[in-house]
Amino acid sequence: MMQMAPLKAEAMGRVRKPISIQRLLEWAFADECASIDFEDEGTLAPGYGQASNAYRIEQRGLLGCKIDGGGRSYPDHDADIVASAVAVLPEGCGGRRMAVQIAELARARAVPEAYVGAVTRCEPIGWRENQNGRRAVTETLGQVVDCSGRKVKRHDIRVCPVVFRPAADQIAAARRNYLQWWSALLELRFCLQIQNDMSRWNVTHELPARTPWKKVLAE
Repeated sequence: MMQMAPLKAEAMGRVRKPISIQRLLEWAFADECASIDFEDEGTLAPGYGQASNAYRIEQRGLLGCKIDGGGRSYPDHDADIVASAVAVLPEGCGGRRMAVQIAELARARAVPEAYVGAVTRCEPIGWRENQNGRRAVTETLGQVVDCSGRKVKRHDIRVCPVVFRPAADQIAAARRNYLQWWSALLELRFCLQIQNDMSRWNVTHELPARTPWKKVLAE
């Protein structure tokens, strides 16, 4: 009597673990080394922007061929689903520019710069060092005539140009970018929750702080 092979865990259904969208992106791009490809029109598949690697493997299997060379393994199927969702971010969430930024930040396990706790300081525009030490750079605006004594004297009018660091427009631009990144994560969370076809993960409602700089100001 032939004995049947035991069923694989995947066939029996895998228990999905809860994970936040931020941690899911880090897992997909940092741990699984998923990538996004905007230009490969041959990878487009219904229901996604980019076809998954599993889809490509399936198509190659139907052709009865495989590609030689390389020892790199494909990312997990769930990671490929995440990368596909990131690749088709709508323009309202930043489009391709934001998709690339999301992938790069996830690989670095980082968030966009938002100048949390930044204090704008007035500083000299530059410094000059010599044997007498370090001094701020100054500029000459002209001369003033001094007639108080017996001889007429001329004195240079010198000023120290200053700059505010970080500048207000620099902080504002960074925080606008952070808010768009946050909105893109909200969009991805919603799409992956609705899509709901990952085998490993169940995306939770957790999101990073929307305006972390406000919390610091309140403290």
